[in-house]
Amino acid sequence: MKEQIKKFLNEEQDPKAIEKVTSKLQDILMKNEEVGYIAVQKKPALTVLPDSIVLTNKRIIICQPKNLGLSMNFIDYTWDDIEATFIKENILGSEFSFSTKTELQVSIDYIPKIQARKIFTYAKEQLDILKNGANQVSPITEEIATSLIQESELIEEMETEEVTDFAEIMPVVSNYADPILENTTASTEKKDSELTQDELFAKLQNYKKLLDNGLILQGEYDAFKKVILSHM
Repeated sequence: MKEQIKKFLNEEQDPKAIEKVTSKLQDILMKNEEVGYIAVQKKPALTVLPDSIVLTNKRIIICQPKNLGLSMNFIDYTWDDIEATFIKENILGSEFSFSTKTELQVSIDYIPKIQARKIFTYAKEQLDILKNGANQVSPITEEIATSLIQESELIEEMETEEVTDFAEIMPVVSNYADPILENTTASTEKKDSELTQDELFAKLQNYKKLLDNGLILQGEYDAFKKVILSHM
């Protein structure tokens, strides 16, 4: 146990407080969670059971001893819940505080200045890691984005080809007006009565293409068909 807590006594932390905290932490640490730093209160008056603040690679844990040290309250905040961290140096120690994304303000005072600076630095590093990780695009996400772009380009290409096909038959629309108007309007083109059987049949096929491609309505096609068939 002494070897385990020795690395957390670099800035004159209370050995008894560190030992008490580390013995309790073993039961609440998550998988792959590692303790990065422990800071311990040092109040002006003699404090048998000071509060401690533990920073791990996953969260901030406030440790508050209760019942003469026989039990301890743990209050934790994960890094993705934390909005910002602050440090305020006073005459007697420093105050370390942080705000959460739910606008909650948490602080612990009387932290020795060196310890306060260390936890502030460690907290900033963890928040930077979290921020940089959120900005990185995972290979899977990038692959999905590439796939969506390719699919979009394919759809655009298909739509372009479809428009090209329609363009080939669109002249039929301008060449063949409404049969009713056609019979009452002077035109330089041949009227249906002047067309041969093959020409009438080809004209009917063109109207069928327009119908199949949704360029004319069924009623319009039936009207065109009726007029053409009357001349065949």
